[in-house]
Amino acid sequence: MNARSHTHVTAALRLCLHALLTGLLGLVVVRAVSEDAQRAPAVVVVAGLMAALYAAGPLAASVQPGSRAGAGWLAGLGALWAALLVLSPDALWVAFPLYFLQLHILPMRWALPAVVVTAGAAITSFVVHEREIEPGAFIGPLIGAAVAVATVLGYDALFRESERRRELIVELVATRADLAEAERTAGTLAERERLAREIHDTLAQGLSSIQLLLRAAERSLPEDAPAAAHVRAAREAAQANLAEARSFVRALTPPDLEHGSLAAALERLCARTTAPDLTVRFAVSGTPVELPTPYEVAL
Repeated sequence: MNARSHTHVTAALRLCLHALLTGLLGLVVVRAVSEDAQRAPAVVVVAGLMAALYAAGPLAASVQPGSRAGAGWLAGLGALWAALLVLSPDALWVAFPLYFLQLHILPMRWALPAVVVTAGAAITSFVVHEREIEPGAFIGPLIGAAVAVATVLGYDALFRESERRRELIVELVATRADLAEAERTAGTLAERERLAREIHDTLAQGLSSIQLLLRAAERSLPEDAPAAAHVRAAREAAQANLAEARSFVRALTPPDLEHGSLAAALERLCARTTAPDLTVRFAVSGTPVELPTPYEVAL
């Protein structure tokens, strides 16, 4: 049961409670008018006041479960119901919706004694009005109280269980997300290791050999030799490419892109490849737009 279904169930239960209390008060009034014309006006007035007070409760923002205003509202309903019990024995049936109100508004340590007192008042009213003691006078209110308590406790237990399951589902979803992230990380590491082996076996070793050969050639040439500058530029390019290959091995990202944009990396690359007989210029047309790292690496 999620929060939305819980709200729907609560709204349905409230509507049933409203209909039950209103219907029972109407039944008390009808029976008083048809069977006791002398007390009928008083019954109508008290029942009307009780219905009005009951209707005002849900409209008042301060009437909330566990609040003092809620307890005061419930006490007012109880006082009017007690007056109705004095006027009509049929008012004892109103005790059943009162049980649910008490269990809903009051804390459980106060709700259970209130239910017992309400059941006792209903039994006492029946005995006083009928002037006899019958099993039905005890069975009806007591069974109603037991059903109300069992219903409320069962619903609370069901709601707590649904909340626990909802939390478990949220935790499970988070765990699955973590697992998916771990799988992606493991895949990245596996791909990195594969590329590392391939790069190390081919490109890195080749670049390292080229760099060593160019360094040896550079040492064998005079400083002022025309080819010395070209050999030096080739060696530096091989050294930069070797560093880039090793960076791929470490993090699969070129070093020039680790601390800047693609435009800045291209500008640095152009600056590095400039030689005496080679002119490289870098130009940007328009406003540079940052791209995702995989796209920048590919470019």
